[in-house]
Amino acid sequence: MSDYTFFTNPMSRGQIARWALHEAGADYQQVLVDWGNKPQLLLDANPMAKVPTLIHHAADGVDRIITEGAAICAYLAEMHPDADLQPYEDEMADYFRWMFFAAGPMEQAITNKAMGFSVPTEREAMVGYGSFQRCVDALDGHFSENTWVCGERFTMADVYVGSQVDWGLTFGTLPPLPSFAAYAERLQARNGYKSAKAIDARLIAEMKK
Repeated sequence: MSDYTFFTNPMSRGQIARWALHEAGADYQQVLVDWGNKPQLLLDANPMAKVPTLIHHAADGVDRIITEGAAICAYLAEMHPDADLQPYEDEMADYFRWMFFAAGPMEQAITNKAMGFSVPTEREAMVGYGSFQRCVDALDGHFSENTWVCGERFTMADVYVGSQVDWGLTFGTLPPLPSFAAYAERLQARNGYKSAKAIDARLIAEMKK
């Protein structure tokens, strides 16, 4: 049995988790999820019936369930220390700050903008992200001065934050700022990115036949 059972659909945020699995060098078996016919094993593991969902078949014989893209990324970094994707002590602040920024304020701001929701200026304090532009400016400010989330070293936080930027540029949900474009180019050059994306691209092509 593989170390992980990975529930995914190539046209989903499952792409984030697959990339994380490849960066970690994890041994996994994928279960492709049909939106109209979700497997019972997924429903048992995740009441939300969402992908990505990961089941870790741990060495102690206990199956551990991890959901939510950012949590999966962080968990894999912890479980695979040899991959050197965890933050060093002096990197922890940036690692957690920007991973949770991307999973919270940035995700919400991008989704709301894509759905046409506009927060009145006088009510910006009521939402966690303030405004879409403030989120963009914050992220742009960081990558205008840093190569990776944690400065000069790639960590698992770059898988999650980088996915937001990479997708944002691809689908036009983020502006093509020079800092974002340069960051995405660095991400796309990684072997883990290439190998994971190649699998999902092939699966998407097969689904479209």
